[in-house]
Amino acid sequence: MEKLQIREVGKIKEVKKSIAKIVGLTQCMIGQLLEITPNTKGIIMGFVEGEIIVFLLGRVEEARVGLTVMSDMRPFTIPVGEGFIGRVVDALAEPIDGKCADVASSKRVAEYLDMKDASTERPTASKTRYPVFRSAPGVLERVPIEDALETGTLLIDSMIPIGKGQRELIVGDRLTGKTTIGVDTILNQKGKNIICIYCCIGRSYTSIQKVVETLKVSGALEYTIVVVAHAASSSGEQYLCPYTAATLGEYFMDRGKDVFVVFDDMTKHAWAYRQLSLLLERPPGRNAYPGDIFYIHSQLMERAGKYSPEFQGGTMTFFPIVDTIQGDVTGYIPSNLVSMTDGQIYLNTSLFNSGIRPAVDIGLSVSRIGNKVQCPAIKELSSTLRLEYLRYNELVKITRFKTNVSAEVNQRLRRGEVLTQLFSQENNHPYSLAQQVVLLYALQRKVLSALISGEVEIFKENIFEFIEDTAPDLIEEITKDKDLTPSIRKRLDETFVAFFRKRDKNI
Repeated sequence: MEKLQIREVGKIKEVKKSIAKIVGLTQCMIGQLLEITPNTKGIIMGFVEGEIIVFLLGRVEEARVGLTVMSDMRPFTIPVGEGFIGRVVDALAEPIDGKCADVASSKRVAEYLDMKDASTERPTASKTRYPVFRSAPGVLERVPIEDALETGTLLIDSMIPIGKGQRELIVGDRLTGKTTIGVDTILNQKGKNIICIYCCIGRSYTSIQKVVETLKVSGALEYTIVVVAHAASSSGEQYLCPYTAATLGEYFMDRGKDVFVVFDDMTKHAWAYRQLSLLLERPPGRNAYPGDIFYIHSQLMERAGKYSPEFQGGTMTFFPIVDTIQGDVTGYIPSNLVSMTDGQIYLNTSLFNSGIRPAVDIGLSVSRIGNKVQCPAIKELSSTLRLEYLRYNELVKITRFKTNVSAEVNQRLRRGEVLTQLFSQENNHPYSLAQQVVLLYALQRKVLSALISGEVEIFKENIFEFIEDTAPDLIEEITKDKDLTPSIRKRLDETFVAFFRKRDKNI
């Protein structure tokens, strides 16, 4: 028996770029989804003298004056569920990875993403739907953050620890490695039962393809959802994209799972919303941004957090990325996001150009969660590293033009050089917790300080392979205990001695 569907019908009165004015709809609400054509949708943004203002999604060029618009008089929702894992979807949660032939433009996008080799299962068949503009969890539903989210980047995990449920801003100029930090964190979640979401806003096809290919090659796409609103998408899709990503994550969070979301990047999201607001003829404010841009971003950031055990205990961690201009963190959008997140990782262009990767400026980077989320081993080994690294940077500036320095100063400079080499890390090669403990313990025991320049990198490249050959259960023991027990300390000392004996014999 067929179900009777009641829909309200209106018409398009005017179309201006990605904005349309609709007449004839008497029962509607802000944020409601309208159907214009099979490939074109619209979301209500406001009302003006009997007219409804909507921004268009999908194939904007198909919207013309006089077309019929239908509304089902329900809030805007998207399908959510397990079927989205491993998929690339757009701002409406429709697959664009070439796995579904009935999706408009999926073949065109799939050519760029190279995603045509999987099943044709359609994730949007899910019966569970969530509202996109969902309210953030209340205070009584949350509990303090206590568990660490391991990024796999030694410098971050040791000096800027991140907790599950935290909002950590990644800020810096263009081409300084911001996306790499987010992608490496996704790669490091393999086998840890964490659902990852990479939200791409306003980026080119080439950059999207590079990220997707990296996730595929490493096997990370098996637990990752990619939400895309590329540079050729309408302003409405770029505005909607991060809300869709957060909604997809909330499905898993509500079921007690841990979720990690990267928003790349929020600068372009602000640009898209500014363009929509100016087309809507709303009064511009600072830098032509609308007055509610702070609310738009804070509404999104508040959806991260950790649920209490009574609400399944799930977590959702956000890594919003934002661009700066010539290192100016006091810009309107960067300063807004700094004020609504739990810390920031600042990437310095000068450090990047000098070959230091990741180019994290420790002096301007902070995690407000602190080291309470670190495991006992990392907490003990990294307790003084931040202060040592900052002192080294200041000492380098002071002694730059001095030729004669004391032995003590030379020793401190050597220690700082070892720290710099230790924290240097290749892209897409995250360290496990056990590997980080091994490196930091070698630093504490002054094993690395005894090496000459260049040998630190050789040590980092060969020590893990040596441990796997001679003491394969040591890594498992460190991973299980997460503490420097007397047994682990003794075995690490013996391993270092054996490693250098073997090296000396080979020489």
